[in-house]
Amino acid sequence: MTENPSVAVVAAWAALLRAERRVVSAVEADLKAADLLSPLEYDILLELGRAGAAGLRPMELEARLGLAQYRVSRLLDRLRKSGAARRRPCAEDGRGALVVVTDEGRRLLKSMWPTYAAAIVRHLGARLDSVEASELARLLGVVTREAKS
Repeated sequence: MTENPSVAVVAAWAALLRAERRVVSAVEADLKAADLLSPLEYDILLELGRAGAAGLRPMELEARLGLAQYRVSRLLDRLRKSGAARRRPCAEDGRGALVVVTDEGRRLLKSMWPTYAAAIVRHLGARLDSVEASELARLLGVVTREAKS
């Protein structure tokens, strides 16, 4: 039999979900107002950029970003149609494909970062000092570069 979570855990869970929805919606709205990519599209291009010329299989993107297959497929379709990413055959598996970022995708990443960074600061960073931000990251299971130092 599964143990029920404490009242505090349920309250933390609910607060986490509400905060995530509010912050992500606000950041998405700022990016949309600037006619830029969504945060998820940005994250996909960022991962593809990190992979370099080797590219990534869609299932690798799913694992890295924690997204469902259908969502990655839909986002990749939009990125390919915009010219920010392209598919190429996988040498090891004739049926498989790799996705790589294009020069246009790299340009998009670079051009949208100032707006994205400002939105992150406005909707999250302005509410936390660096110690609180590090603690939040730690609590959420993320190790920041600052925390490692």
